Amino acid sequence: MTETGKRSGPVRRLYDWVLHWAETPYGGPALFVLALAESSFFPIPPDPLLIALCLGAASKSLRFALIATSASVLGGMIGYGIGAGAWDLAEPWFYQYVPGVSPEAFEQVQVQYDRWDFWAIFFAGLTPIPYKVFTLSAGVFSINFGIFVVASVLSRSLRFFVLAGLIFKFGRPIASFIDRYFNLLAWIFGILLLSGFLVIELLL
Repeated sequence: MTETGKRSGPVRRLYDWVLHWAETPYGGPALFVLALAESSFFPIPPDPLLIALCLGAASKSLRFALIATSASVLGGMIGYGIGAGAWDLAEPWFYQYVPGVSPEAFEQVQVQYDRWDFWAIFFAGLTPIPYKVFTLSAGVFSINFGIFVVASVLSRSLRFFVLAGLIFKFGRPIASFIDRYFNLLAWIFGILLLSGFLVIELLL
């Protein structure tokens, strides 16, 4: 996420369209569809809608986090399937409509898999790295499906439940702070968490 004032044009309109669902009775289903789609092709992450829904009904924050997690993991499985079985058809469309991703960058993901496998997926699911790049590439490069699912469940649940839990606990002030600094916070949290796991692994 970025500051609202910095968004313009079609991205801003798409962002506003996503958020408007929080003001309707269909916020929960919309969150499910958005999280599902974002894992394979949709450009806007579900976090803004999750924040808005949690602010509107704080008592349902953990339920909304569960919806986002379940849909995101399921969408990741769909992305994996597309990468494994239909990448020849999806590849031209993917590079045209997913901003900031080049064929060269996509190929570099395989290097990360070769070095980190589980951790590459986990880190992508937790941070602002486009998760769809890793779900599709996991299928393209035939990453172990079990490892992919476990890493996806852990990272996406951690991301969404921490976000919803903070809003449930602290309300609107923390939501404004998260919205403004989400990318930075996600990177810091992801790096610290990964570093902690690596230290434990070295000590054991």
